[in-house]
Amino acid sequence: MRVLVIDASEVRRLLPMRACIDLMAGVLRALAEDRALNPLRQAIRLPGGRGILGLMPGALAEPATFGLKCVSVFPGNHGTPYDSHQGFVLLFEPEHGRPLALVEASEITAIRTAAVSGVATRLLAQEDARELALLGSGVQARTHLAAMLAVRGIRRARVWSPTARNREAFAERESARHGIAVEAAGSAKEAVAGADVVCTTTSASQPVLHGAWLAPGCHVNAVGSSIASARELDTEAVVRSRLFVDRRESTLNEAGDFLFPRREGAIGDDHIRGEIGELLLGRVAGRRSDDEITLFKSLGLAVEDLAAAHHVYALALEQGRGATVDLAGSDS
Repeated sequence: MRVLVIDASEVRRLLPMRACIDLMAGVLRALAEDRALNPLRQAIRLPGGRGILGLMPGALAEPATFGLKCVSVFPGNHGTPYDSHQGFVLLFEPEHGRPLALVEASEITAIRTAAVSGVATRLLAQEDARELALLGSGVQARTHLAAMLAVRGIRRARVWSPTARNREAFAERESARHGIAVEAAGSAKEAVAGADVVCTTTSASQPVLHGAWLAPGCHVNAVGSSIASARELDTEAVVRSRLFVDRRESTLNEAGDFLFPRREGAIGDDHIRGEIGELLLGRVAGRRSDDEITLFKSLGLAVEDLAAAHHVYALALEQGRGATVDLAGSDS
């Protein structure tokens, strides 16, 4: 039983952002057409509350594969040398159930999450969006900047995170990387003021983005919170927005950004206007006016991980990359 092991550097090489955006559009369309299976994730909270072990199974009809992402989630890793999400995506083939590949999950998660936001932004943000606000200065802020540049003509970005050193380092590094003006803002409100696109990529459990700050016509990608007990957006931000999600079932069970306003009685389930896959298929309407505020609530789905990992696996086979391990061992 030979399994291909693919590390983070190979994932980065084989999964460029623009390609991943198109890949994510395809898998979200397939999910809306019932050509993919995506059960709710399972999470085990570790003793002491420092981290979570997450298990995300799923299956795709095309390419034919199934598997799961197994990942540890340690929000306290923000600002340390360690990613907040660490683990693997395990791919199987559907004919005999053989394991095919073990793919490093941190980089898969970083790229595909931002790519899905890129799909949502391409569908919902105004065509002439130029000003970007990033709340958070970690891995997801980095990949979201790349994704936003891929789908809109962003000319200036402002970044805020609680630690001045981190946001200033991010601004300097990413300005040089992309050749655009990235500025460190002194507050979240200052970063968001007048922005056409806002991406929240923090580890916050309480709101860092307030609806009163949002300019008419802006688009928001809410990414950082993926559990029911935490949110990045206040109730007003959600109420003011036309809301789209990656998966209704996941949102109704896991999205604190949606569940808090619903518990307060400010919105109902019908506040969800549609899934991104439904929007891609033309089943629901997207932005209706230049002044409308649109919101994409991202939770992250196993089928996104599987599609990204299989893409990397296929290219690695073709190009002779990765390391093959014989898990059957030796008979001697």
